Amino acid sequence: MPEVEQVSAGALPIAPGARRIAVVGPRAHDPLAMLGCYSFPSHVGEHHPDIPLGLDIPTVLDALRDRLPGVALEFAPGCPVDGVDTAGFADAVRAAAGAELCLAVLGDRAGLFGRGTSGEGCDAPDLRLPGVQGDLLDALLATGTPVVLVLLTGRPYALGRWHGRCAAAVQAFFPGEEGGPALAAVLTGDVDPSGRLPVSIPRAPGGQPWTYLQPPLGLANGVSSLDPTPLHPFGHGLSYTRFEWTPGPDPLPRIATDAGTDVQLTVRNSGERAGIETVQLYLHDPVARTARPDARLIGYARVPLGPGESRRVRFRFHADLASGTGPDGRRTVEPGEIQLRLAASSADVRHTVRLELTDPERELDHRRRMSCPVAVERPPNRHT
Repeated sequence: MPEVEQVSAGALPIAPGARRIAVVGPRAHDPLAMLGCYSFPSHVGEHHPDIPLGLDIPTVLDALRDRLPGVALEFAPGCPVDGVDTAGFADAVRAAAGAELCLAVLGDRAGLFGRGTSGEGCDAPDLRLPGVQGDLLDALLATGTPVVLVLLTGRPYALGRWHGRCAAAVQAFFPGEEGGPALAAVLTGDVDPSGRLPVSIPRAPGGQPWTYLQPPLGLANGVSSLDPTPLHPFGHGLSYTRFEWTPGPDPLPRIATDAGTDVQLTVRNSGERAGIETVQLYLHDPVARTARPDARLIGYARVPLGPGESRRVRFRFHADLASGTGPDGRRTVEPGEIQLRLAASSADVRHTVRLELTDPERELDHRRRMSCPVAVERPPNRHT
């Protein structure tokens, strides 16, 4: 499911009364925009341009035409995926200026060993959008028409230059054969977006953020003059509805290094349409003999909820999940304080549970428990 990263009020889903929409960009009407570099058409078919694709892969434009039969959709590619050709800018700008909404479908051409802008052997010197696509986006925004940025890419690109200027941003990566209809369903509101970012989206194309598994010194701090904070963090994603989180009772503040405990909360859909919330549980260990990630995802739950519905989410945490490998090569659970963070993303922490692991250090073997079971239940004494 595509991740909606940002959205202004009224931008998405597309309003039912929309009459004219500009669909602009080099990825808007190309079936190969849906496929990665190891797909057969991108891997082998590229060497045989005279052979038909052999697959029915609806483009974003095709899928929008199916879902919006009464809307005038004007298409203009604007520019190629890479290169410096801006000859198509004028048509793209004209289409956007005459529309109620502009969908800018930008991104990569998947390929192998230099034959694409993304894929094996297709490296990039920085994380600017390929070619002149960034300039095309600037030109579309200058029209004053609300612009929804849709990204079909093989890597995360730096989007800080347009943050707050686009009406919405949808990160779809390479969504596969049915990616066009899936995107159209999200854009039109037939499906509530529920994807969450598996990577961080950088703010600037130069100094990049770490993965979300960064050590504490990988965060913004006084050690470096560069702020590596991503524009959108690991685990981020938005919905067309609203959710309220209510923490459950905190567990006992101390457990043994061979024990477990439950961490729970209640999630309620306070909006007017159905949606799926993703509750994430992160572990933070402030002091250890070897450096640990500042936060590490140890469990999550996707919680589908109708309007007004509630569910209780209960994680079963075991101290084995706090284990780490020390300088001597042994995997142990160390006594001391840890934090369990209930969060909507790696950076959006809603509630923190502090636990002290007691008793001596415990060495683990192959029987260690490294998963965090989760249960999604109806709240007690509730009818929703």
